[in-house]
Amino acid sequence: MLEGLSIRNLALIEKSELDFSGGFNVVTGESGAGKSILMSAAALLFGGKADHAAIRTGCAFAEVSGTVSVEAALRPKLEALFAEAEIPAEFPLLIRRRITASGVRNFINDTSVGAKFLSSVGAMLIDFHAATDQLDLTIPARQLEMLDRFAGVMKERELCRTFVGKLQELAQERAEFEKANVSSGEADILREMVDRVEKINPEAGEESRLAGRYKMIANAKEVLTLCGKVRNALNEAEDSIVDRLGEVHRDLSELSRLEGEGAETEKLLISCDALQENLNDLAREVENLADRTDLDGEALQALEARLEELHALKRRYKASSEEELLEMTASAKKRLASFDDADACRREFDAREKALKADLKKVAAQLSAKRKKCAEKLVAEVLRNLADIGFGHCVLRADFTDIEPGATGMDFLELVFSANSGEAPHPLRKIASSGELSRFMLALKTVLADADEIPTVVFDEIDMNIGGETANQVGEKLRALGAKRQIFCISHLAQVAARADHHFCVAKSTEKGRTVSRVAELADPVPELARMLGGGASALRHAADLSDSVRKKQK
Repeated sequence: MLEGLSIRNLALIEKSELDFSGGFNVVTGESGAGKSILMSAAALLFGGKADHAAIRTGCAFAEVSGTVSVEAALRPKLEALFAEAEIPAEFPLLIRRRITASGVRNFINDTSVGAKFLSSVGAMLIDFHAATDQLDLTIPARQLEMLDRFAGVMKERELCRTFVGKLQELAQERAEFEKANVSSGEADILREMVDRVEKINPEAGEESRLAGRYKMIANAKEVLTLCGKVRNALNEAEDSIVDRLGEVHRDLSELSRLEGEGAETEKLLISCDALQENLNDLAREVENLADRTDLDGEALQALEARLEELHALKRRYKASSEEELLEMTASAKKRLASFDDADACRREFDAREKALKADLKKVAAQLSAKRKKCAEKLVAEVLRNLADIGFGHCVLRADFTDIEPGATGMDFLELVFSANSGEAPHPLRKIASSGELSRFMLALKTVLADADEIPTVVFDEIDMNIGGETANQVGEKLRALGAKRQIFCISHLAQVAARADHHFCVAKSTEKGRTVSRVAELADPVPELARMLGGGASALRHAADLSDSVRKKQK
């Protein structure tokens, strides 16, 4: 139950501190005084859409806060919600929302929370109904949702939606599979490519290696001549480098002998030894190169043929290297494997789809049975409430039509209604009288509110387009509903307002050149009732009589 509401800098309301009680609370005031702002503040508190445009002109922020008591029966559900979000649950709840030009901050018991979480909490604590909800009431899909709420089958409904989601995911998976899969003609081309590549069997980097070998063989004579010249210069000719280095070594040895032990020439001898070893290694490598050089013309032709084969293969499939060609071949094999397994995959898709559809149909059938059973109870309850507000001989029926199982089950529901006996019932969307719709909605919402067990219900101008004795009956219905839970109602009708347990009035005035709306609970509602009846002495007497009459009935 909403026990208190604090408003700062919200539209025309500069500052307001309100305490609320249970029962039937009515809010009245002249048109444009700011009644809707008060209800907007309450909606905002429980997670409604926040817009920085609502900040009072000239102010840096707007803020609403409220204290909400929670009955023991509702606490376990809220505690589970808080536990899932890893947020401590302490009762009563202190909710606060602060709006600035840069954004909105939400707090529950001084813990920062997201707007989605706040809305989930609010959905358990308060239910808002406005006259504009009449349009929703005429939409068959909304009627079905209302029935499901009443029947308590939202889990089954959600399960249907889950199965439909899985079917959609499966359809997307199948579409992607078919898109990625190749046609039989494409498969033939891929198969021919794989066969050709596997037959030629290229290796990574092969062309580069063969090109080097080919160059060597193609220039074999020149290579052997140069190798001979190098060998000759190193160690085969008279006065070769090796011979001259040997003489240098002998001279250094003699120099070392003359200088004695520890002479500097010992280091020179070591360096000379290293040079001799390096020269010997170089000579051996040149010899090996000459030995490897082949003058075989057939080998040269074979290399030429292999290089042309590799080059043609890469050119045919537009590959820049053997590595890329091998990657293309691996990809082609994978696509061919998918093509070869396509029929089996399609059978698997069919089996999965069949199983999901069977599960959906089973759940939808169970949902349909529960709906139709509860629809009879809903109709009976609504008719009973309609009788209380002037529709004693009306007709109401829930017409079901079977449809293909989907996200909401396998039922199309349309409520058909006739306000007068002897007249054929018609779908609610074809009822022209807004007064009839207002009363019908009050009856339906009353039943739904009982089913939801939400502690606080807000009716925004639910009594629009009604008057006379019907207004008295609507007032009695709201008063009776207030005996079970906290009710807020914005009203323009004295007959409704007179039956409230607590009467709040919104008044607009000009202070220091600024328009300000103020809200206050009335100790004596008679003057306000008189204003609602048109004003003047006769209206005042009528208001006093109306108030006394209501109080006597309540006793």
